[in-house]
Formats: sequence, C-alpha cells, structure tokens
Amino acid sequence: MGKKSRVKTQKSGTGATAAVSPKEMMNLISELLQKCSSTAPSPGKEWEEYVQIRALVEKIRKKQKGMSVSFEGTREEFFSELMAWATECGASCDCFEISNFADEGYGLKAIRDIKAEELFLWVPRKMLMTVESAKNSVLGPLYSQDRILQAMGNVTLAIHLLCERANPSSPWLPYIKTLPADYDTPLYFEEDEVRHLLATQAIQDVLSQYKNTARQYAYFYKVIHTHPNASKLPLKDAFTFDDYRWAVSSVMTRQNQIPTADGSRVTLALIPLWDMCNHTNGLVSLKDVLCLFG
Repeated sequence: MGKKSRVKTQKSGTGATAAVSPKEMMNLISELLQKCSSTAPSPGKEWEEYVQIRALVEKIRKKQKGMSVSFEGTREEFFSELMAWATECGASCDCFEISNFADEGYGLKAIRDIKAEELFLWVPRKMLMTVESAKNSVLGPLYSQDRILQAMGNVTLAIHLLCERANPSSPWLPYIKTLPADYDTPLYFEEDEVRHLLATQAIQDVLSQYKNTARQYAYFYKVIHTHPNASKLPLKDAFTFDDYRWAVSSVMTRQNQIPTADGSRVTLALIPLWDMCNHTNGLVSLKDVLCLFG
C-alpha cells in the first residue's frame, strides 16, 4: 500500500562529510552494539534502556548528517518513470494510473471499470526484489557467509534495497525512486511520542522494535566495514542509521510472501505497483494472486 511521505525527498549530491573519524564512529557503533546485545533489562527498566539506546543512536545520527543517499527530485516526479519501466518489463498497466488519495497516500486508481475476476495487474517476476534476487546480486557473497541474512529474509531485503539504491545501474531504480522518503512507523517516532505509549499494550513492541533495529544496524555497520565478503558492497561510504531505518520501514510496510520460481517454498518480496494497491474489504481470489507473478 502506498504511503505518503511526510517530507519531500532531499536533494542529492555528494553529501556533507561529517567531522568524525572512522575510528570514532566505529567506537560509537561498538558501544551501541554492546548496549543492544546486553541482557534484557529487569521489569520496569525497559524505558530507561530505550532512552540510553536512543541517546547513542542520536549521537550517531548527528555525526552522519548529510551522508545518506538521496535522489534529485520529489517522489511523484518519478511515477512516470516507474510506469514506463513496468511497461517495458511486460507488466500490465493499461487500466490504472498512480494517483494521490489524500490521507491514504499514493495508490493505483482505475481508469476504467474492472470486472470481478478480471486480471488487472500482472507483474513479471524480474521486476520483484526478493531474497533470491539478493542472493544473485552483489550481496550474494556476504549472504552465503552471514547467518543473520540467511535466517531473516526481511533484513536481507532491507540490505538488498540499500545496495540497489546506491547502485546507479540498478534495474530497480525506477521503483526505488518512488518509495517514500520516510515513514510513520514507530522507528520514526520522537521520544515524546513513544513516551505517550508507556501506558499502552503497544509499548513493548515499540521498544523491542527500536532496540532490534539499532542492534541490526550496528552489527551490519561493522560487517560492511570489516568482512571480506562485503568489500564490494556500495555501502561503505553511505550506510547511516537513517538509511537502515528507511530500508527496514520500506520492507516492513511492503513485504509480501510469494512462491519461489519453482514453487517449492515461499519467499519474501517487494512487488512494484502491487504495493500501491489500496482497496476496501472484499474478495481476493487465488486466481488474482497467482496471476500477479509471471
């Protein structure tokens, strides 16, 4: 489902170089990883731990300001490029257009009547970003050695997304450029916003998600800068916490489970255009689902 960005996509460029040495940054990253990997806090101490982790993350974010990859232009300016790419790849795009639905954000709008059981969207498999496409990409050598990537498909997709965003020749750029610049997931909440959730059932999930994301970021920062199989990843000069938060949120709000090409199992995927299908409750037939992926 398409989500509306809260801010416009920032202008691209080389980015401002933060006044921090690699050693200083690695020390902060190591401190963050250690804090996020420590024994779970005793009951009632979760908020205190969250504040400490967040303080470290904010210190890192401040030193990384201006280092993230971004594109020239706004999200909506790339929709025509997305549609042209989809058509070139063989997707069916003749009965809808991308439109702004105000509070619901961007989505697909029918430009003619669509009958029940009619196939209105067909997405070739080559357009999908999947765990399998990650394994066959520049990320493959690291995937073959890293147990976290092998065990967590959503994390693999997030790193895959960042690698392709940083690659000027990526075939998925027309899709990636149309993703929101940021999200309304809890990872983007200000500390005061999280504080308002303290008396709710959601607070444990919010705190846990932030801690896990911070731990994953610190772990992969070290891997990207030290692991031999990560030497060719295009992320050493631009792998900020904001980058990882964005990628995790992109996957979190868009991932789908689909059959693998041979049908032997399911895999996680980002599906261009399908992820912008806003809808009301209704019948979705198996035929509709299976016809999406050629």
